[in-house]
Amino acid sequence: MLQLRVTQLPELSLKNVLVINYSQTGQLADITAEVIAPLRSAGHNVHLETLVPETPFPWPWPIVDFVDAFPECVQLDAPPIKPLSIPPDSQFDLVILTYQVWYLAPALPMTAFLTSPEGKRLINGKPVITLVACRNMWLSAQKTMQKLIAEAGGQLRDHLVFTDQGHALATFITTPRWVLTGRRNSWLGLPPAGVAPEEIRQASRFGRALSDALNQDGEKSGAAMLTGLRAATVNPRLALSERAAHRAFKVWSKLIRAFGRRGQWRRRPILLVFALYLITLVLTVVPLSLLIQWLLSPLLTPRLERLKAELEQPSGSQEYNLNKYAQ
Repeated sequence: MLQLRVTQLPELSLKNVLVINYSQTGQLADITAEVIAPLRSAGHNVHLETLVPETPFPWPWPIVDFVDAFPECVQLDAPPIKPLSIPPDSQFDLVILTYQVWYLAPALPMTAFLTSPEGKRLINGKPVITLVACRNMWLSAQKTMQKLIAEAGGQLRDHLVFTDQGHALATFITTPRWVLTGRRNSWLGLPPAGVAPEEIRQASRFGRALSDALNQDGEKSGAAMLTGLRAATVNPRLALSERAAHRAFKVWSKLIRAFGRRGQWRRRPILLVFALYLITLVLTVVPLSLLIQWLLSPLLTPRLERLKAELEQPSGSQEYNLNKYAQ
């Protein structure tokens, strides 16, 4: 009698993924949705938790409120968020943190989560992926995220970056206009503010690659799972400017806080001085810094290349897996 041998395929190990999101404009929420859709399609369990501040931050921002949030952002003094909807006995194999950048620091709701007992409990011992959508200066904020994740006992595995579609100098106009008015359309010949729609759509490549990695227990390997997908591209010239601005922000934030707490009238005069300083910085110091770096580029190139390679870790800007996971 002819006997047929049936080869049993190994069962896929479906994973539990926690996604922590805070998106004022909805742009980051759209990117997050693209990333997690392939995970859900593959059967992985995804819990999407949207952070809600006890006192909501306005959108668009009134100019006074926007500037008044600066010192607490830099000093990581976040107001409380509402209790999470995550059951206390939930266990997760991977945590994804999607955040915005405010004043070269993580947005305050994400800081509140990472410094809370519940946030630390959820991250402790877990592999973590960070995802940021912002203008183009995210390095200082990500360095802070790395520190907070490490302090909570998490292990940063990958970092994904989505930046505005305009030139760095153009975004000094288009982004503040979006933040303060809610209008992001093309204006004065400048491109629309925010991440390009096509780049948002292509964010699903990370979800497909991550699903494959989870199917093979990649989250347990200790290595990056999303390399070769142009995950994080660094402009090293902007990195040098950002480092200088971050040092200045540290000084200014401490000075402003010495005049009172957020919302108090007595610190309004010093906030006005800071706002004038910020405008001057944007209009003069930053363009001058970029010009000097361009003139000295033959001398700076080796250093900038080393800096670029260092700052793009752990996921990198290489593209060798793009065709494999293209939609």
